[in-house]
Amino acid sequence: MSNEARYIFGPVPSRRLGRSLGVDIVPFKVCSLDCLYCQLGSSGPKITERAEYAPIEEVLAELRKTLDAGVLADYITISGSGEPTLHSRLGELIDRIKQITSIPVALITNATLLDAEDVRRDAAKADLVVPSLDAGDEETFGRINRPHPSLTIEKLIAGLVKFREQYSGQLWLEVFVLHGINTSAEQIAKIRRAIDLIKPDKIQLNTSVRPPASSDAKRAADDELCEIAQMLGPRCDIIAGFSAKGTDEQGSATAQRILSILRRRPCSLEDIHTGLDISPNQAIKAISQLHQQGSVETVRIDGKVFYKAC
Repeated sequence: MSNEARYIFGPVPSRRLGRSLGVDIVPFKVCSLDCLYCQLGSSGPKITERAEYAPIEEVLAELRKTLDAGVLADYITISGSGEPTLHSRLGELIDRIKQITSIPVALITNATLLDAEDVRRDAAKADLVVPSLDAGDEETFGRINRPHPSLTIEKLIAGLVKFREQYSGQLWLEVFVLHGINTSAEQIAKIRRAIDLIKPDKIQLNTSVRPPASSDAKRAADDELCEIAQMLGPRCDIIAGFSAKGTDEQGSATAQRILSILRRRPCSLEDIHTGLDISPNQAIKAISQLHQQGSVETVRIDGKVFYKAC
């Protein structure tokens, strides 16, 4: 893949999607939320207005070039460095991706815009939709997700319910818990009531395992996650703490490809070498080069080393 790629990154190891080839269609931190746990740091003004933030012809050209180079992936995942449903041509983009590849398309979204019919119509074109729900009441929604003033938890849940009624594909709902904020039995019961209305195919329980935007985003302990998973029901899987396995894809990664990934998410050494199918030594050499250039920095969370773009 070209070192000049702006919109396509990875593949990266994903806790839920295997090898995920990312498609980034909004600028850095263009989002309707400013979540405590966001791995990209705190955002500026929150945005709810849709626009063509990335020219889809350029996005598709990069994708074709990447696939033509022999890159393998389990999913083409529209996510990246902001909220992808803010892109006004999302539906057209998904249609055209499906014209050039049989790899299924996944959409990762914060679900805040699904109360709008045009957003639901666009999102429904994906083979898999992974929305988020981190709260069951307005106070907790505000505390964790720090939303645009026009957004409420009622609108978010109602949008998810409407989307589920219209959408025949797979819906995997991510619930992100932070110790001491939304981990009490009362809070989980409220989230469970919303889940019963939404009827997702899966519930994926997550917590803060990468460097978050705020020090208030405390990781839930393993035993706490197990208790919460039981409360959320048999469809709930704990996805925090994923460790990716290597694949047979051939090829190597340049320092610029690694940097492209680190601009979207902090990664451990294992994330990098397994996601790009290179040896640990190759990954270390590239990271050292990026360190010397001042392009990346090292951070620690729970004793584990992560690398992130400066």
